[in-house]
Amino acid sequence: MTGIGLIIVFLISIVIMILAISKLKLHPFLAIMGIAVILGFVAGIPIMDQVADGEIQQRGIVWVVGQGFQTIFAGIGIVIILGALIGSILEATGGAFKIADMIIRLLGKASPTLAVIVMGWVVSIPVFCDSGFVIINPVRRSIVKRTGVSGVATAVGLGAGLYTSHVLVPLTPGPLAAADILGMGDFLITVMWVSVIVSIPSLIAVYFWSVWRGKKDQSEEDLAIQQDETVKSYDELVKEFGGLPNGFLSLAPILMPILFMAIGSIAGIGAVADFFRLEGTAFTVLRFLGTPIVALTIGFLFAVLLLAITKKMEKFNGLTNDTLKMLGPILFITAAGATLGRIITESDMMPFIEANAGALVWMGLFFPFFVSAIIKTAQGSSTVAMIVTANIMVPLMASMGFTSHIAIALTVMAIGAGSMMASHANDSYFWVVNNLSGQTPQQGYKNWTSMTVVQGFACMAGIFAFYLIYSLIAG
Repeated sequence: MTGIGLIIVFLISIVIMILAISKLKLHPFLAIMGIAVILGFVAGIPIMDQVADGEIQQRGIVWVVGQGFQTIFAGIGIVIILGALIGSILEATGGAFKIADMIIRLLGKASPTLAVIVMGWVVSIPVFCDSGFVIINPVRRSIVKRTGVSGVATAVGLGAGLYTSHVLVPLTPGPLAAADILGMGDFLITVMWVSVIVSIPSLIAVYFWSVWRGKKDQSEEDLAIQQDETVKSYDELVKEFGGLPNGFLSLAPILMPILFMAIGSIAGIGAVADFFRLEGTAFTVLRFLGTPIVALTIGFLFAVLLLAITKKMEKFNGLTNDTLKMLGPILFITAAGATLGRIITESDMMPFIEANAGALVWMGLFFPFFVSAIIKTAQGSSTVAMIVTANIMVPLMASMGFTSHIAIALTVMAIGAGSMMASHANDSYFWVVNNLSGQTPQQGYKNWTSMTVVQGFACMAGIFAFYLIYSLIAG
């Protein structure tokens, strides 16, 4: 099958995949792999490689599946594991709590709601958003008790702050995997600084929306605190960790990878290398230290140092086992997504798409945004939405003109913005945010789900504005 017929089959396949995950509760790995293999058969890809005169004429489905897994586990898989281990250690040592405490001390008196939003955004760079909410929520409740600020405003603000960096900023698996799939695995520092910029419109929208919803609604938590229900004090929370670690050591596992990746990227700029006379061994060492795997390893070593200093090394093996168990499904889903992308690349779909690319070019960055949003809303997982959308985009990038590093990074951001919306009952994070903040499901839809839609569109507006400015400057 070729041409428009194959495109229609592909679209039907995506719908079936979403329904299998969301309605039939089939594991995303099985759903994606199943659809990939079936689509391969329909597209006419043979089971095994087709060989003639000693040369491979056409790759088979077996090879495609192997390549999908090899690509992930030989590259970005290690980076995802290191990033998750850093987050787990920060969580266990109280490092994440310390970072939150530093932000509260800096911003809390001026604006408690803004403080928890920024706190969430920073903490969720290495820590999963659901874990981050569990860690920081007691701090938020203490702030509500101490300042009288709205519980609804701080809850949705904290949740959305965590959510923003979770889907936009590496080191979490979603943006890491999407960046690698689209060819930015060795240029993560570019994705990082772009993600910081495009996070700003989202965080601004989060602040005003959360404050407005806080004025409109009260949760059970608000009512309980008004009735002087006991809320743990800051000192009690600190005592649970046995004291908080040093601020620098808490930040180092996050800052060091960013610093070394930045140094590696800067050293690779010809003019900079010439100015500092970087050549030979010095140049090689700096570039080596700036590769994502090495930079994340340095951050991981600082995290282990933090674990040792806080005298919690006995938790190391347990943390590693728990983290790897948590990451297993994500890595396999990522590999399945890579397989789906390979199937698309090896099929006759690509020549047709390239010949008719004009039908997609007009949508620009809004195409991956809406694809990601549809997949997210239908099946609930932002990570799955990002991985599937990124693999769909791989064969389209050149045809749509997204070839520069900035354009590719903005495509990753558009995918992330789409994967924000809409968080509702099929998303576990929906229940984490609302249950821990004393909101009913109905309140959750009014306050939280609406927030994720607003921040998704706000983020996409910022991405589009960035792209327009970049296009004008680049000519």
